[in-house]
Amino acid sequence: MKAIPILGAKLVSFYFKSVSKMTKKDSIFKDLAGYFRSHPSTTLGWLWVSFVPLLGSLLLSTNYQAMEQIVVTGIVDQVLLSLILAFLVGLAFLPTTLTAIASGFFWGWSVFPHLVIAYLLANVLGYTLGKWINADFRTILYARHPSLKEEIEKRIEQPAGLVFFVRISPVIPFAISNFLFASLGIPLSKIIRFGLPGMLPRTILAFASGKAANSFLDAQSSLKDPQDWLALGLLLLGSVWGIWYFWNKKKTES
Repeated sequence: MKAIPILGAKLVSFYFKSVSKMTKKDSIFKDLAGYFRSHPSTTLGWLWVSFVPLLGSLLLSTNYQAMEQIVVTGIVDQVLLSLILAFLVGLAFLPTTLTAIASGFFWGWSVFPHLVIAYLLANVLGYTLGKWINADFRTILYARHPSLKEEIEKRIEQPAGLVFFVRISPVIPFAISNFLFASLGIPLSKIIRFGLPGMLPRTILAFASGKAANSFLDAQSSLKDPQDWLALGLLLLGSVWGIWYFWNKKKTES
């Protein structure tokens, strides 16, 4: 009979611990909601990087004939192409995957180095914009939840794994990841150093698919082949595992 009160006490203790954890999580979400309500420019920025690339994809898909008239020959054309692509991708007018597919289809491998340069410049542009928009995010978050400071800071001291595996993911948009890295305060130099190798696999896959397509409409659906899905699936699994391993490794090191 004594076991019943003991069991009841344990259940009550477990209940209150669970409620405490839920309340803590809810308070964080409430703080985030309050932060966005008090920072309309930040809210607009996150909405922009979330939805404008989709609109840009739709616009390009219905007006791709104009790109057929663009010829890239001399060094001036190549520099202009790099700057224009950097502007479109860095400001989230176009997603990186569709940009790589279109570049491969319309201009071929000769412009691939310029696409990589454009991505590097887009990194700088998107990160700078994200850092400006989310300038006081961590300050406010740490002030209201001091315990999060150590958890986050120890993970961004050596962000190589996080940056690489976020960039290699085929489902995390480039523009959103730029804002995420900027909000966390990860140095731009490390994002470029570790992020570019992460971007190359899916960029090469998308570029090659566009180059091999017979029409731009085929190029857009070219990543539907079984071998392409297999490659994308492996990238996704690798990304999920890498982010999980990075987060939990830092947790066990504390």
